[in-house]
Amino acid sequence: MDDISPGLLEKIRAAFTDLISKNATIAHLRQAIQSGTATYIEAEELAYEVGVALSEAFSLHLSASVLPEGKLHFNIAEKVLRPMFEDDHKMVSEVATQVQTALNLKAGIRIKAQTAKVDIDRIEGFINKLSAADNFDDVAWVLRDPVVNFSQSVVESVLKANVDFQGKAGLRPKIIRKAERKCCEWCNSLAGEYDYPDVPDDIYRRHENCRCTVDYDPGSGRRQNVHTKQWR
Repeated sequence: MDDISPGLLEKIRAAFTDLISKNATIAHLRQAIQSGTATYIEAEELAYEVGVALSEAFSLHLSASVLPEGKLHFNIAEKVLRPMFEDDHKMVSEVATQVQTALNLKAGIRIKAQTAKVDIDRIEGFINKLSAADNFDDVAWVLRDPVVNFSQSVVESVLKANVDFQGKAGLRPKIIRKAERKCCEWCNSLAGEYDYPDVPDDIYRRHENCRCTVDYDPGSGRRQNVHTKQWR
């Protein structure tokens, strides 16, 4: 049987690139990010749009009708899905890191912005669930909202990495989570402002279709010596 993976990957990647290039919202957000005026709110908006584009690219070229026996076999899922999720992560992670760099400069914090590793476990979760189904169309929904959620989570991963790093360096960054209108009780319970290290464990998490925002405030930029407790 011919390996259809290379052809599928090429089509999906081309569609993803085309959708990104034609997205006016992404273009506008990129301008704000490149000018250094953006915050994590803009990074999250861009991550959402990138996730939607990836989901649409999957939808355009993945269906039971194009797959052997209508099934997304593990080897095909591995060769097609993993690279695309990694592309999504790279794009969103670079944007979030760029935002953090600008915020550090504004606050006078001479600390390099931290990046976040690819969530391998989550990608493997997609691959395993989709390849386990006898008919791809029965689980095609996994490549819709969950894909967008994956993209959004990259921003939160970068934010968490920087907050933890700065907190351990003696800074006191602040996390601000705002709930969207008419959101669920769980999201409402997490809304608020939190000073590091008094941050809830779930502050960076989001459920599917969640449009709550998680932002960052570097604080005064003053650093506390972990031993003497003096500020400078």
